Amino acid sequence: MPEHDLYDILGVARAASADEIKKAYRRLAKKYHPDVNPGNKAAEEKFKEVTAAFEVLSDQKKRALYDEFGPDSLRSGFDEKKAEAYRQWKRQGAPAGGMPFDFGDYERVHVGDFGDFDFGDLFGQIFGGGRAGRARARRGPTQGANAEAELAIDLRDAVTGAERDVRIEGRTLRVKIPAGVSDGAQIRLAGQGGPGANGGAAGDLYLRIRLREHPLVRRDGRDLTLDLPVTVPEAALGAEVTMPTFEGPVKLRVPAGAQSGTRLRLRGKGLPDLKGGARGDLYAVVRIVLPEASDRLQQAVQPLQPLYKGDPRAGLSL
Repeated sequence: MPEHDLYDILGVARAASADEIKKAYRRLAKKYHPDVNPGNKAAEEKFKEVTAAFEVLSDQKKRALYDEFGPDSLRSGFDEKKAEAYRQWKRQGAPAGGMPFDFGDYERVHVGDFGDFDFGDLFGQIFGGGRAGRARARRGPTQGANAEAELAIDLRDAVTGAERDVRIEGRTLRVKIPAGVSDGAQIRLAGQGGPGANGGAAGDLYLRIRLREHPLVRRDGRDLTLDLPVTVPEAALGAEVTMPTFEGPVKLRVPAGAQSGTRLRLRGKGLPDLKGGARGDLYAVVRIVLPEASDRLQQAVQPLQPLYKGDPRAGLSL
């Protein structure tokens, strides 16, 4: 997670609306995305920082926790339920000077209507670490708790597959991302969760996948869509043009008379299916690009006016 204030990273006020946050992210993501800045490491790092900030501030719950607990809420060991219990306890009148006792002297205490709490365990789990309760350590072998974290990946990684290094609580883990992984899917890393007690096995770590928005490519299930700029002559006369894909450039035939909005399909160039089903398609949407305005352009297009039959906006209504 970024070290600087997330609102400052996106350049928005702390009271910014969800739409303002999304607009700021899209503007910055388009500016710094690696596909727009190939080979620019500084832009790549800035894109990662901007995306990490957006992934927190665009989630209502995560944003609320960040506003209250700050960077501690971004740690993988942070427990929202424990944080809520702590908030309720404070509202019931926590001592102004902090805890009136040493956790080492009181493993469990009774707090009002909320029952018994192990505060060493409570605060340790809220802020990722700490003592997990000495009483449990005296029992037999106990398997460690499973852990969850979020892994944000680019659309390119979901299409082609990739391996990424992930930092989790001071550890660097190498994660294999299978081609075709979907938004919300989980990747299980066996034995990478919480440590076991008294010789017990470690728990597992589950990484929940979140696909980042791509500045140029839109996703619909396993199908992908990309706007394809073409010149007026290419659209009018037809042409073979070069189109980028995540697996390298390909040749695409633009038919004569293509209009803006015409959809051209490249079969099997979308997202793969993890279960071995049919791969999605990649659609190119024709966008006709005019030359820079000039007297020559005006002279060239004036003869085209008589070729239009009727009003092209006839029947257009809302």
